[in-house]
Amino acid sequence: MSFQEIVQDFQAHKWVYISMPIIAALIGYGTKIVAIRMMFEPLEFFGIKPFLGWQGIIPRKAATMSAIACDTLTSRLITPREIFSRLDPNRVAEELEKPMLDVVEQIAHEVGSAYQPGLWESVPENIKKMLIKRIQADSPAMVRDLMQQTKDNLDEVFDLKDMVITNLTRDKKLLNEIFLESGKEEFKFIRNSGIYFGFLIGLVQLVVWLLTHEPIIMPIFGLFTGWFTDWLALQMIFAPQTPKKYLGIFTWHGLFFKRQQEVASAYGALIAEKVLTPSNMIESILKGKLSDNLFAMVTKHVQKAVDEQTGVLKPIVVFAVGSQRYKDMKDQVTAKIVETMPKALKHMEKYAEDAMDIKNTLVTKMQELTPAEFEGVLRPAFKQDEWILITVGAVLGFLVGELQVVLMEHFVLHQEPISSLLRYFHGLV
Repeated sequence: MSFQEIVQDFQAHKWVYISMPIIAALIGYGTKIVAIRMMFEPLEFFGIKPFLGWQGIIPRKAATMSAIACDTLTSRLITPREIFSRLDPNRVAEELEKPMLDVVEQIAHEVGSAYQPGLWESVPENIKKMLIKRIQADSPAMVRDLMQQTKDNLDEVFDLKDMVITNLTRDKKLLNEIFLESGKEEFKFIRNSGIYFGFLIGLVQLVVWLLTHEPIIMPIFGLFTGWFTDWLALQMIFAPQTPKKYLGIFTWHGLFFKRQQEVASAYGALIAEKVLTPSNMIESILKGKLSDNLFAMVTKHVQKAVDEQTGVLKPIVVFAVGSQRYKDMKDQVTAKIVETMPKALKHMEKYAEDAMDIKNTLVTKMQELTPAEFEGVLRPAFKQDEWILITVGAVLGFLVGELQVVLMEHFVLHQEPISSLLRYFHGLV
C-alpha cells in the first residue's frame, strides 16, 4: 500500500481510526477498574464452588493476609510485651477499683445466700459489711498481682497472631478497608494510568492497522494493552525504592515509597483504631485460645483470697457448709469474678489506649523503616496474586480487541454502513 493510499484510507475512515487510541485508553481504564474491584469484591464466594465463581482476592485470603500482616507487625513494628509493659499494675488496679467494689459486694451476698442462707441471713448487718469491706480492701492488691502475673506470663495468656487473624477474618470488610485506605493513591494511579498508557499503545495500534489491515492486530493489541498497563502500573508503584533518573530525562520514585509517611500514618491509624484496640485485646485474653491459662491464674488468686478472708473462721465455715460445698463455693466465686471481668475491664480501656499509645508507635516505626522493610508491610499480602490481576486485564483487553475487529471489518474492509453494524449486534443479542 502506497503512502497516498494510506492517507486516503485514513481520510475515508478517520473517525474509526481516531477511535482506536480512545478505545485502547478505555480498555486500559476499564481493565484497571475491574482488576481493582476483583481484588476486594465480593466479600464472600459468588457462584458455584469450588471453581465456577469468584471471591475477592483479599477476602478469599483473609487468614493468610492477616497472618502476614501480623508477622510484619511483630517482627518489625511492635510486640505484645512492649505494648503491655506500658501498663502500670497500680494504675490498672485504680481504674478497676470502683467496678470491683460493686462486684465483690454482689458476689458476697449471692454466694452467702446460696450456700448457707440461714447462717448468712442471721449474721448481723454490720458484720456482713465488715467482711465485705475487708474483701473489697484486698481486691486492688489482688488485681495488681494478677496484672503483674499476666505481664510476666504474657505468652501464656495472649496470642497476638490469633487475635489479629480472628478479627480480620471475621470482618473481611475491615481487611479491605485497611488496604484501600492505605493504598488509595496507588489504586487511583493504577486506574488512571490505564488511560494514558492505553492511549499511547492505541496510537501504535492505529499505525500498525493502517499499514497492514490485519484483523489479528486488534485482539493482540487489546491483550497487550490490558496486560502491559497492569504490569507497568504495578512496577511504577513499587519500583524503584529510591528516586532514579531514566534516560537522563525524568526521575521516578515508586509511589508507595514516595508516600511512605502518608501510608504509614493511614495504616498505623487503622490498625490501632480497628485491630490492636484494648477491647480486642481484652476479648482475646478472655475468649481466645489461651483463655484457659488466664482463668487458671484467676482461679488460683480468687480462691487464695477466699481462704485468706475466711481466715481463722475457715474451719467453722467448712464445718457449716461441708468441705465439698466450700470448694464449690470457691469455684462459684471464681466463676462470678470471671463472668463480670469483661464488663469491669471496660473501665480501663481509655487508660489502656492512652498508655499503650499503639497508633503513634506504629506510625513512627513505619515511617522509620527502610524501603525494603516498608515494602514488606503491605505488598507481600497480595503479591502472590498480582498475576491474576494482570491476566484478567489481558483477557478483557483481548475480548475488547475482538469487538474492535468487528467494527474495523465492517467499516474499513467491507465499507458497510453503521446500520449494518447495528443489525449485526442486534443479531448477537
